[in-house]
Amino acid sequence: MFRLRRPATAAALALAAVATAVLGLAGPASAHVTVNPKEATQGGYGRFAFRVPNESDTASTTKVEVFLPEDAPVGSVSTMPVPGWTVQAEKRKVDPPIDVHGSQLTEAVAKLTFTAASGGGVKPGEFQEFPVSMGPLPQVDQMVFKVIQTYSDGNVSRWIEVPTPGKEEPEHPAPVLKLTAASPSASPAANVAANASPAASGGDDDSDGSAGTALGVAGLVAGLAGLVLGGLAFLRTRREPTPKS
Repeated sequence: MFRLRRPATAAALALAAVATAVLGLAGPASAHVTVNPKEATQGGYGRFAFRVPNESDTASTTKVEVFLPEDAPVGSVSTMPVPGWTVQAEKRKVDPPIDVHGSQLTEAVAKLTFTAASGGGVKPGEFQEFPVSMGPLPQVDQMVFKVIQTYSDGNVSRWIEVPTPGKEEPEHPAPVLKLTAASPSASPAANVAANASPAASGGDDDSDGSAGTALGVAGLVAGLAGLVLGGLAFLRTRREPTPKS
């Protein structure tokens, strides 16, 4: 006769735990304001896009304030028109002056304020990019752009926390542009061309990271499938008839 045994509870719980872990890793990460591309060359010029996602389920983003770092002023800052938005640049005095191709500039852009037209803005589930051209980029390792995002319902998100290398990313990180030293043999024109590459045109430079994440998740899913099949095989062997003595 057949003897049926109850499924192993421990095995079932282990399979459930693995499934939960895989599904959790596959879930979407919290979006935040970024600058794209994330790297450029010191002394060069570049086109950068501040990408602002809307994290509200009911309100639209109606104003975005981008603060340029006080410790790394830029001599030339210009914006690209964004349909449905106006932009206002605020300047500040700088001392010492900024040397731009032999000219000494005593003022630099301190803040850019993008304001949506009445009834417009970034709606829930959408994002908007605000392109900005800057240069020559300062001789520093990084530029931190603090951003304040205002919603139509009055709520405000302050993306002003400075990430610290080697530590967990803060809840509201400020966009960071990494700057690398120019090659000693590279001419200023070469630096401009490097920063104006397709990656510097505001395109998504997260494709490699996204592909790696997708491959990692696919591997975890495949591992989960193997565990499930192994568990089923184990349960079948426990249900096989026990030979009579």
